[in-house]
Amino acid sequence: MPVRPPSRAELEAIAVRHGWQLRDHELALFGDRVAAGLGSYARLDELDAPVRPIRYPRTPGRRPTPEENPLGAWYWRCDIRGAAAGLLAGRTVAIKDNTCVAGVPMAIGTKALEGYVPDEDATIVTRILDAGGTIAGKAVCESMSHGGGSHTSDMGAVHNPHDAGRSAGGSSSGSGALVASGAVDLATGGDQGGSVRLPASWCGIYGLKPSYGLVPYTGIFPIEFTLDHVGPLARTVADVALLLEVLAGPDGLDPRQAGGPLPAPYRAALTGDVRGLRLGIVSEGFGWAGYSEDDVDACVRDAAHAFERLGSSVTEVSIPWHRDGIHLWNAIATEGVAQAMGAWNGMGTNWKGHYSAGLAEAFAQAQLARGNDLSDVFKINVLAGEH
Repeated sequence: MPVRPPSRAELEAIAVRHGWQLRDHELALFGDRVAAGLGSYARLDELDAPVRPIRYPRTPGRRPTPEENPLGAWYWRCDIRGAAAGLLAGRTVAIKDNTCVAGVPMAIGTKALEGYVPDEDATIVTRILDAGGTIAGKAVCESMSHGGGSHTSDMGAVHNPHDAGRSAGGSSSGSGALVASGAVDLATGGDQGGSVRLPASWCGIYGLKPSYGLVPYTGIFPIEFTLDHVGPLARTVADVALLLEVLAGPDGLDPRQAGGPLPAPYRAALTGDVRGLRLGIVSEGFGWAGYSEDDVDACVRDAAHAFERLGSSVTEVSIPWHRDGIHLWNAIATEGVAQAMGAWNGMGTNWKGHYSAGLAEAFAQAQLARGNDLSDVFKINVLAGEH
């Protein structure tokens, strides 16, 4: 899209925002110089952004029928076969619908993006296929991945597989429900504030928010670059460890991974021997009106102390800042969302990494043409952040 030269009034408004007082002849002179430099943008529009090659053949797939989607957890069905052998050979995987799978539609839970088809695979998708996994489809996520319930996706509510009508947790709602119901063996989820851990706990399975930078976020729609995580969901801890082994490690494309942790043989750590393990119970996490519930508090404490019978030590520790964590998170996420989604079209700027240019363009067009279709929660966060 060509960049229109700014009007005199627009230049003056920008100057005022920066506290500058430009005289008439300066506005005229500077306007000419600004317009002259915009020709480079026209040339950039003529160039093709680098796209990573698609290594495994696939068809676009299809929308699921109501009969094969009783929980409302599938956004799209496909059947992409990976390598003939590997750690995930014979295993099926659902991909959260905030993650690019080339040639397969992606909506991130909002009508505003329906019709967008990525032109490349996210790093984690390539790694799953390289390991022999089969991608069975895209799992519904909450609109723009904003929300901890399972009722805010424009694709409809996702039902808890243990009790239809109850929440599956979010924002990786479809991922949790599909794994818990047995529809797939494994799934991926994104987690900025609980979006892997909530559906895992509410659906009765296992999920992990990995250490920051352990798993590359390349090709996944972000929320805030210091909060973005992507992690595995499975029905057993062993399968969580297995999928993490496949996903983890630097890809050289995600600046979030600079100086981050390195992968390890996670399954080898599952010995069942917890003797000598030291567990801390954070006292500020319990008895917290509005954030904890008495029966859940008791269940967590009982589970922690069960490790004492196995040879671990369990002690109570105090972290006074724990209860201010929500306020820190709110400020970071609110302003980060407004920056990333507003000025940067979700993809960030000025970093040494891979840009998913097609996704950025699709989101920019969606904001212009179908911005009213974005969710109320998303709009509230952007309004607050820009304010």
